[in-house]
Amino acid sequence: MVTMEVQQDELTEGEGPAMRSTTALRIARQYADAVSDKDFATVTGLFADDIVWHQPGDNRFSGSHRGTAAIGEMFGGMMTVTEGTFALEPTTEPMANGSLVAVPVHFSAVRDGVEMGMNGVDLLRIEGERIAEVWLFSAGQQGEDEFWGNA
Repeated sequence: MVTMEVQQDELTEGEGPAMRSTTALRIARQYADAVSDKDFATVTGLFADDIVWHQPGDNRFSGSHRGTAAIGEMFGGMMTVTEGTFALEPTTEPMANGSLVAVPVHFSAVRDGVEMGMNGVDLLRIEGERIAEVWLFSAGQQGEDEFWGNA
């Protein structure tokens, strides 16, 4: 049996995809740190003016939210219904493929005495120095929908 150890790529600034990946990773790390710190002003400051946020499922927060105001309203709603307990932490380093970055996360919250915690992935599309689009994936969408409830 052959064992191979793989090291994380060290991308350098320059021309082409490596530069895009380096910039995208830097922006994704800023995003992950700000969300972990519940610093939503910094999070929304990373957004492009015309950002689109795709919230999965069939619950009060599901759907495509366009623009920083709509996304800020969604974040505010999540914090309100969980009385500030909503938390998101990256579980491993972000992984870039050009301008797309996958951020493995664990999110948790308490609502009306019910605890929710699950893994997921936040997929970011970076354009220049801004997050242009976000898709969220949850390990247990039905459980997340039940937790958040209907609108």
